[in-house]
Amino acid sequence: MKCLYKFIKELKDIYTHKATGGFKESETPLDVSMKKNLEYIKKRFENSADLTVHEMKLSGIDTAVITIEGMVNKDILALGVIKPLFEYKFSGTPDECFNAIKSEILYTAELVDIETYEMAEKFAMSGFAVLAVNGCKKMLAIGIQGFSFRSVSEPESDVVQRGSKEGFVEALRINMSLIRRRIKNPKLKFETMTVGKVSKTDICLCYLTDTVSKKILNKLKQRINNTDLDTLFASGYLVPFLEERGDFSFFSGVGVSERPDTVCGKITEGRIAVLIDGAPSALIVPYLFVEYFQTLDDYSNRAYFATFTRWLKYFSFFISFLLPGIYTALGTFHPEMFPTLLLNKIAGAIGDTPLSLMAETILIHFVYEIMREAGLRMPQPLGYAVSIVGGLVVGETAVNSGLIGAPTLMVVAITAICSYVIPSLYAPSAVLRLIFTLAGGILGIWGVAFLFCMVLVNICGKNSFGVPYTSPVTPFSASAMRDVAVRAGWKILSKKREKIQDMPGVNLKSEDNEDER
Repeated sequence: MKCLYKFIKELKDIYTHKATGGFKESETPLDVSMKKNLEYIKKRFENSADLTVHEMKLSGIDTAVITIEGMVNKDILALGVIKPLFEYKFSGTPDECFNAIKSEILYTAELVDIETYEMAEKFAMSGFAVLAVNGCKKMLAIGIQGFSFRSVSEPESDVVQRGSKEGFVEALRINMSLIRRRIKNPKLKFETMTVGKVSKTDICLCYLTDTVSKKILNKLKQRINNTDLDTLFASGYLVPFLEERGDFSFFSGVGVSERPDTVCGKITEGRIAVLIDGAPSALIVPYLFVEYFQTLDDYSNRAYFATFTRWLKYFSFFISFLLPGIYTALGTFHPEMFPTLLLNKIAGAIGDTPLSLMAETILIHFVYEIMREAGLRMPQPLGYAVSIVGGLVVGETAVNSGLIGAPTLMVVAITAICSYVIPSLYAPSAVLRLIFTLAGGILGIWGVAFLFCMVLVNICGKNSFGVPYTSPVTPFSASAMRDVAVRAGWKILSKKREKIQDMPGVNLKSEDNEDER
C-alpha cells in the first residue's frame, strides 16, 4: 500500500507544475584587479580547453583578451584588435586607457561595456572578445564573432514554387537580419531574452510596436520568464510553456515556420515571432487553426486557383483522419451503405484475409508508420531501399498472400497521401487516424460521429493568448473570411486588414494566477 501511495505521489509531483520564477541569474560585479578577475573566470570555466586568455602589456599597463576558441574570427582579432592596441601609445590612468580603447582605437567594432562576471562569460561564449584592463572595474566586449554556421538555403519542409528560396538558419543574428531585410520599418523591434538555467539560450521576440497587442506581448513575456527549463535546444522545448494553461488538445496554438517571408507576413498582422538561437525555425503567437491551410504559394498564384488548392487542403485534412474510421465502421457494422459492386469487392477481400477489418487497418497503419520513421531516420541512400522493400512487401506480397486486403491497403494509402498535403498537421492526423479507426471498429459510424463532435468541441473551445482558435469562423468575422473559405484577390487583400486583437471574441484580460503556470 505504501508503494502505491508513493507511486501516486511521485506521479502527482511530476505532472503538477509549480512555478519557480523562471531563470534569474545572480550578478557579481567585477573587481578592480585584473588578476582576480581572470582567476575567477578561469575557475568558473575550470580551465576548459577552449578558453583562451592572452595577457599583454600596453605602455606598461597590464591587459588581457579573453576569447573562446572557435567562436571568434582570429584574423580580425589579430589585425583589428591586438595590432592597433600595440601601435597606440597609452598614457594616464587605467580608466583613461579603457576610454581611449573604446573611443579612439576600436570605435568601428561592436562594443559593449561589461560590469559583471556573468556578462563577461555570456559575451565570451557568444563569440565576443572580452578585453580586461588592470585597475578598471569594467571590461569591454568586442564583437568579432567568427563561428561556423550553415549558409542560408531553401527550407526542406516548406517548399514553394514561387517566392523566396531563403530559410532560417541556426544563427540567431542571421535570422534577425533575414526579417529586417524584408521589413525596413523602424517600428520593427527585436527584444532579446535568455531561457535555460544550464544552456542560457538567447531568444528574440520580433514584433511591430504599432500593430502588436501590448497585452499579448506582456502575457508572452510573462510565460517566457516563468519557463522552467535547464536547456533549450529546439523550438519544441518552449512550445508547451507558451500554450494556454490546462490545454489538452492535439492542435497547437503556437505556429512554427522556417520561412522568413511567412513570419514577416504574420508580424505585419500583429503577431509576435520568437526566434531561438540554434533553431532554424520561428515560433508564431498567437496562431489560428485556419492558418495551417495557408501557404505562401496561395498568395503567389491567381485567386481562383489559390481558392481551389485551399479547398483541396481542407478536403485532404478531413480525409487524412476520417477515412479509415468511416471505412472500418461501414465495413464492420453498416455494409449496406456501400454500392453493390464495391460491396462485393470489399466482402471478398475481407473473406480472404484472416484478420478483422479493424485489425487489418490498424496493422497497415503501424507498418506504414514504421516504414516512414525508418525512411526518415536512415541515411538517404538507404532510405530508397526502405521504400522499395516497403512497396514490394506491403504493396504486392502482403496482398497476394492474402494477409491484407487490397481495398484496405488502398484506403490507408490514400489517407497517407492526404496527410502529407499539410505537413504541419501530420502529427495530430496520424494519432487521430488511429483513434477514429478504433472508434469505427468498436462503435460503428455513431462512434466516429461522436468522436468527431468531441474533436470539434475541443477545437472550438481552444484559444491562443486570448484569441479564439477557430477565428474568424467562430466567432464570425466577415472581413477576415476573405482569406479563409476563399482567397480573395490582392485588390481586396491589400485593403487594411483586421488586427488580431480586434477580431470578434478576443479576450485579452490577464489570466488569473498566471504566475502559477
